[in-house]
Amino acid sequence: MKQTFYSHGKLLLTGEYLVLDGALALALPTKYGQDLVVENIEGQIINWKSFDSDGTIWYEDLISFDNIREKTHCEGKAIRNTLVTILHEAFLLDSDFLTNSTGYNITTSLSFPRIWGLGTSSTLINNVAQWLQIDAFILLNNSFGGSGYDIACAQNDSAITYQLENGNVSINKINFKPNFLKSLYFVYLNKKQSSKESIEAYRNKKESVIQVQINSINVITKAIIGATTIERFTKEIEKHENLIAAVLEMRTIGETTFSDFNGTIKSLGGWGGDFVLAVASENPTVYFASKGFTTVIPYHEMVL
Repeated sequence: MKQTFYSHGKLLLTGEYLVLDGALALALPTKYGQDLVVENIEGQIINWKSFDSDGTIWYEDLISFDNIREKTHCEGKAIRNTLVTILHEAFLLDSDFLTNSTGYNITTSLSFPRIWGLGTSSTLINNVAQWLQIDAFILLNNSFGGSGYDIACAQNDSAITYQLENGNVSINKINFKPNFLKSLYFVYLNKKQSSKESIEAYRNKKESVIQVQINSINVITKAIIGATTIERFTKEIEKHENLIAAVLEMRTIGETTFSDFNGTIKSLGGWGGDFVLAVASENPTVYFASKGFTTVIPYHEMVL
């Protein structure tokens, strides 16, 4: 029997970093995502293959059931070790998938290039959780860590607000369709940002984060959701960018890389890589290409 599961990718429009400490975030599930196909085989093993969006295999391995039960890690094999950790934590939540089967062929296929950072790990975790009918948020927390907004994106088909409140997750679908969406573009910065490293760097500065900053992000997020003009939206985006820059003690990407851009730039998720949001009255593809950034995607082509 073949089973197929699918999860959406993610972009975090507001609340990066501070979402970990309870800030209200605006998150965007993407049209791009990842599927997972499971078939039963003989052998007490998992024959695993992961395909990139161009059809090439970017990861392939044979993992024994014993490796999963015992969480056996191999030196120098980070991808395998992460996968084994995810499957081990899934086993602790539901042991049936190892005790009630002799083995599996499992394939994953991305509809976005893996280097884009739209959620290769979060879509995998959510797909595994769907397969085993376990809680994806618990699986994320026990294996990979993070706020969980990416799991919420994986599970939803519209923009959402996401917030951690006293250890509980609050997710609300919203209709984020302002009339200026044609002026919004996503630009890939030609390098993938490690979520784990971004979180760790933020945690090292956490003592400087106070509730007033979280409250400010909450106000800005609500203002961005409610913005009816591009002028108001841009103003709030700039306020958000400056506030996070102060928290991280970093300069904004607009200052360091795109100071001559005729518009507004906002980092998305972990600063320094993956995508940024560009707000421009005209298509900015030529400008970004001149800077060496050739992946420019209009909002409507990226977001559900």
